[in-house]
Amino acid sequence: MVRVIGTDPGTSSLDLLLFDDGRVRDQRRFEPMELKANPEMLADAILGWTPIDLVAAPSGYGLPLVRGDRIDEDELDQMSLVRPDERGQDRGVIGFRSWVRAFLATGLPTVFLPGGYHLPTIPAHRKVNAVDLGTADKVAVAALALEHDARLVGGYDRSTFAVVEVGSAFTAALVVQGGRLVDASAGTRGPLGLRSGGVWDGEMACWRSPLSKQDLFRGGLDDLGPEGPAAFRESLRKAAAGLRAVTPFERIYLSGAGLDRDDVLGLALEALDCLGRVERLPSLPNAWVKHAAQGSALLADALAGGRHAALAGSLRLAAARGCVWDAVGRR
Repeated sequence: MVRVIGTDPGTSSLDLLLFDDGRVRDQRRFEPMELKANPEMLADAILGWTPIDLVAAPSGYGLPLVRGDRIDEDELDQMSLVRPDERGQDRGVIGFRSWVRAFLATGLPTVFLPGGYHLPTIPAHRKVNAVDLGTADKVAVAALALEHDARLVGGYDRSTFAVVEVGSAFTAALVVQGGRLVDASAGTRGPLGLRSGGVWDGEMACWRSPLSKQDLFRGGLDDLGPEGPAAFRESLRKAAAGLRAVTPFERIYLSGAGLDRDDVLGLALEALDCLGRVERLPSLPNAWVKHAAQGSALLADALAGGRHAALAGSLRLAAARGCVWDAVGRR
């Protein structure tokens, strides 16, 4: 019997899910400011669930399946991708580095999951000038969608679809073909989000430089006033249609905390209903934490040799390679 923990280090919360023998046993949600005020509560919650075979820890932009006992400062930098001059400030996902350290301090077996950039199933030419091809939490959402879709079509290798994740800040669209993640339009190179402007115009970036991490969390639907809804809807449709033109798909799954808002859900449906059959991605039985934590638990179970072991093979997690420095260089 395999007992694992999945995580989602989101912008609005840190979600944990305890998965025991392929079933949801417990789950928790922490607000960033709550953890900042009481850092010990995270480790206390994790250790309260022991024994644990494997923890899929908060992975940010991802690593190629690095174990916790091998993590170093360089790899922590890769996952958080915050410039040295901005560390210690409320930038990006608040508290991410301290969350990682809290998981490591428990001494439990820990693994850091890959992002889309690390997966060999996304062709090299799609990685040119890119960092965000789906962060590790978005890969986890794709894993949850794959597990669901494969049951409908009779196997991972028959499963081809898109999943659109509208988070509290960023939006991502990912494509799975034949059970493998093959393409993505995500984050600051993806569709417009609730707090992010999506794809950056290089001239604007140059004019506004020097940029900070916090600049990446501006210019989204909630910042744009009357033009926001049309911009969000059209940006999402263009991104999904572009992906579909390269890799045809018929089914689109919707995920993300942003869809809890009726106005955002309506805009997403309007944007995508002309491109395929659109539906909300179901949760695992008895799960209420975010989909990324659920998918992370599935991947932890798979990597620990549990009921979902074949899922890791379909996504080719063990073949993950590379690092974000390949694209951005070191600072």
